[in-house]
Amino acid sequence: MDIRRDYIPDMEDSQCKGMGIGNSITSAGCIMPPDPVCFASQLGLSSAQMEAKRKFKEQVEFADESIQHKAILISVTVCSFLLILLILFWFFRYTRRKARHHHSIRLHQDEIYIPPEERLKDFIEQSQNSGSRLGLSPLVQRTIARQVEMVQQIGKGRYGEVWMAKWRGEKVAVKLFSSTEEASWSREKEIYLTVLVRHENILGFIAGDIKGTGSLTQLCLITDYHENGSLYDYLQSTTLDTKAMLKLAYSSVSGLCHLHTEILSTETKPAIAHRDLKSKNILVKENGACCIADLGLAVKFVSVTSKIDVPANTRVGTKRYMAPEVLDETLDHNHFYSYIAADMYSFGLILWEIARRCVSGGIVEEYQLPYYDLVPSDPSFEAMREIVCIQKLRPSVPDRWNSDECLRRMGRLMIECWAHKPSCRLTALRVKKTLAKMSESQDTPNSN
Repeated sequence: MDIRRDYIPDMEDSQCKGMGIGNSITSAGCIMPPDPVCFASQLGLSSAQMEAKRKFKEQVEFADESIQHKAILISVTVCSFLLILLILFWFFRYTRRKARHHHSIRLHQDEIYIPPEERLKDFIEQSQNSGSRLGLSPLVQRTIARQVEMVQQIGKGRYGEVWMAKWRGEKVAVKLFSSTEEASWSREKEIYLTVLVRHENILGFIAGDIKGTGSLTQLCLITDYHENGSLYDYLQSTTLDTKAMLKLAYSSVSGLCHLHTEILSTETKPAIAHRDLKSKNILVKENGACCIADLGLAVKFVSVTSKIDVPANTRVGTKRYMAPEVLDETLDHNHFYSYIAADMYSFGLILWEIARRCVSGGIVEEYQLPYYDLVPSDPSFEAMREIVCIQKLRPSVPDRWNSDECLRRMGRLMIECWAHKPSCRLTALRVKKTLAKMSESQDTPNSN
């Protein structure tokens, strides 16, 4: 008997050295995976080390799964974000297209209210002659505002922007207010629409409206357009003869006098104080006359009720042109004349700006702002208070003015306008009458 054929080896003795370390053969001759304990013992590893390797393997597998989960989460987030952007883009395009469609429909319908051949000047005159003292109707104003085409930006300030625009080929000025300046926009529109305020030396008001274009809201005032720009701009590039100087001064004070004057008749016009007079707020017409603009800070007064209507906005005037009582905060807010007197101080400085650009004896000063030699370009309240209230300084009058009768009289006028005490200042009516006499004397053939 062959002992080798009947022998079944014990599991521990059945290590198949030829099949590699740790592999064993079953009774059927199959290779079995190594027993971990046996395999560890053959490699010289303890059970603790083996457990550590197992845990490490589990940690690696867990880390792999975590990375996969993060990758999936990031992918889903990015895809969702892109989808939201796509939806928003589509919605924005849709709303814009819809707004343009509605705008075109409104423009077509607006032709019903304003005939295509109608011109602004004629249209406004018709509304005045028909008995409407408040200008164009709100519907017509809204119509014009929608039909205006912006052409070129011509100015920018703390309130917003000024554009030259066109309405059916006619040039107009469009003043766009920022959303934070709604109080100024509302007040200025209110003043322009005040009964009997329209005057040849007050900027011609056409329309005011709130235009919404999607998420953007625009507050606009549409007025007459004047190519020469502001008095500030005009004086920088233009020298004057005596006649031109008097025309600028007389037309300016005529507009101011109209504002200051209360009209009591079948329709009452309140007295109005400007409160922000300066050369940048006066425009020069094509014929060399001036008109007063920017009425956003104006104060109204009706003597019958003794009520002073002060605008509810946070804007203040221009520090360089502020009267002493405004700078030192002693202005009497309970008396309307206090506001009128403060206007006259500012107007005295404007007269000084105009007179400096008048040629006499072949000499003329370059344009400068009042107090240019005493304060910086953007002076503080404290700096202006020191110069105007404490030191009581005023712009210097050139010596050459004493050699010219007209300039000498202009010098006396401005000095009486910017007097330190409000009660000592001239009224707009008094200045207007004086300038009228000066203009008449210039027109006399024998006048110098």
